[in-house]
Amino acid sequence: MTAFPEGTPGTGIVGVGSHLPSQVVSNGYVAARAGVTPEWIVRKTAIRERRYAGRYEATSDLAARAAEAALADAGITADQLGWVVVATSTPDQPQPATACLVQHQIGADGAAAFDVNAVCSGFVFALAAAARLMSGSGGHGLVIGADVYSRIIDPSDRKTAILFGDGAGAVVLGPVPEDRGFVGGGMASRGDLSGLIRVEAGGSRVPASKESVVDGSHYFRMDGRGVREFVTDQLPAAVASVLDANGLTGDDVDHFIPHQANGALLADVWPLLGLGRARQVTTVERHGNTSAASIPIALDHARREGRFTDGDLLLMAGFGGGMSMATALIRWHGRPAAGGGGEPRVA
Repeated sequence: MTAFPEGTPGTGIVGVGSHLPSQVVSNGYVAARAGVTPEWIVRKTAIRERRYAGRYEATSDLAARAAEAALADAGITADQLGWVVVATSTPDQPQPATACLVQHQIGADGAAAFDVNAVCSGFVFALAAAARLMSGSGGHGLVIGADVYSRIIDPSDRKTAILFGDGAGAVVLGPVPEDRGFVGGGMASRGDLSGLIRVEAGGSRVPASKESVVDGSHYFRMDGRGVREFVTDQLPAAVASVLDANGLTGDDVDHFIPHQANGALLADVWPLLGLGRARQVTTVERHGNTSAASIPIALDHARREGRFTDGDLLLMAGFGGGMSMATALIRWHGRPAAGGGGEPRVA
């Protein structure tokens, strides 16, 4: 696992925000199209509902609303940003980068903007990139995880249609006391396992065509058993690695914020992580798997509930297509939650 981000003391999260579409999609609706029952979905995933973007909502729209919430929480304006980094695997369009569209929507005219695609681990990869960039420049950066998977799932595929929802979460990075902020982290990729999670059409190898639409090549596909084996095998090792590299143990972690892939999977892997006193943050029951958005949405949810206190150690862990995995240890720089309540902003 490649370590990050050395040399970033005093850089941390100074604002958090998230945004969910208004359309609530029940298990009953998803189950009818996938040929399963609502009870089966709960048993396999612990998911009870999720949100779908409206017809005219794109990834950049959700991302911009989450960004505005995070900026308000940080108490800064968009023109103070030096960087806008968007983690997504469902961009508005192949080009330009969705981050550029968000930059324009929020008025961050002076910021450099780019996308990161590490699928469901993308938010933590994007955090690493932004933290490294800011270690030399200072100032403030915006990191967003946003995805609209409702547009690329096959409603008849019970392995994937039951899991995914849409949403966005964002954090503002900025200066914090030297004993707060990023402690360390790690990233890894297993390109040999890339076939476990894929969208085959729409790129240079299989360009979009009438044939690709007819045969469903533009849909998200996943080998569920292979993904489960990967996570069960690799996540405990990744957690142990980042803690050991930073001279910590599982007992030092106060909050574990994983990618909200599948509630049943998270419950199964939790005892293997050795985080005995930590509290695991889960939102998958109400939001489903929102891909790169899931960690920042969960972070915002927990923050709004007042779970974090100044000095708490947070461990984030993302895993997804590639196959990629990323961890981040952050010492929380606490302020009272703005507004209170646990739910993210809703359209």
